[in-house]
Amino acid sequence: MKATPLEIADVLLVEPTVYGDDRGFFFESFNQARFNAAVGRDVSFVQDNHSKSAKGVLRGLHYQIRRPQGKLVRVVDGTVFDVAVDMRKGSPTFGKWVGETLSADNKRQLWIPPGFAHGFLVLSDCAQFLYKTTDFYSPENERAVIWNDRDLNIAWPIKGAPLLSEKDAMASTFEHAELFLDQADAEGDASIKS
Repeated sequence: MKATPLEIADVLLVEPTVYGDDRGFFFESFNQARFNAAVGRDVSFVQDNHSKSAKGVLRGLHYQIRRPQGKLVRVVDGTVFDVAVDMRKGSPTFGKWVGETLSADNKRQLWIPPGFAHGFLVLSDCAQFLYKTTDFYSPENERAVIWNDRDLNIAWPIKGAPLLSEKDAMASTFEHAELFLDQADAEGDASIKS
């Protein structure tokens, strides 16, 4: 497994070692000890999620206040453009975003630590997306930032409007989003309004 920090160093691109031949392939999709070593601390995952989405669907940008989730995300069918946005007000990369193309073919994963908003856009005809989370889903703490926020200026690879859920279409702007104070807050239980 190779873990590479992105432009926001806390977000890691995780690339497994793949063994393949004319019969197919094998790779270790998760190993707790190796993952902890790559991240530099012990991380416990409590929930696995699996979604299937059609081409042009955009899910996000989601995060949880008071019950922040770290996410290890990957695609097992199709291709997505995956994005993480730093929501930690005290961070030097506050309000910055990083994006990577994840696919069943490249087998890449993204580690998005607590304190980030996350979303993805489906580029293939459909995509199946799997992710592990470090805390349970908490609807009352879920927040969202609108996908096309002018301050974030995310370069989504799409022409026209994506397919959104009603909830995502009504998401907050980044300017009015509920934020984390800093790294410690992103892993704790306090939050502030901007």
